[in-house]
Amino acid sequence: MNLKLTKRVLAPLFLLLIPLFGNIFSNQVNWSLFDFIVMGFLLGLTGLSIHFTMDKVRNKTLRIVSIIFVLIIFLMIWAELAIGVFGSPIAGS
Repeated sequence: MNLKLTKRVLAPLFLLLIPLFGNIFSNQVNWSLFDFIVMGFLLGLTGLSIHFTMDKVRNKTLRIVSIIFVLIIFLMIWAELAIGVFGSPIAGS
């Protein structure tokens, strides 16, 4: 695997250390193993999407718009999974 690809895809997974430490040191964070797996998949997929956008899109403006679009989709899915903003079945509501 290319080192550049590994850094771009796996680096966002370090964000999972925040809820991990929250689980260890606080009673207010209550993530299960499934929560970590789902968020790890979501972060990895987002990193992979941004990596391919950076490599394949040559037009700078289109590249920025595409990355912003990927991040907005990520944030919408995250908000839906976290609190059920849209009330879809994946949020459990």
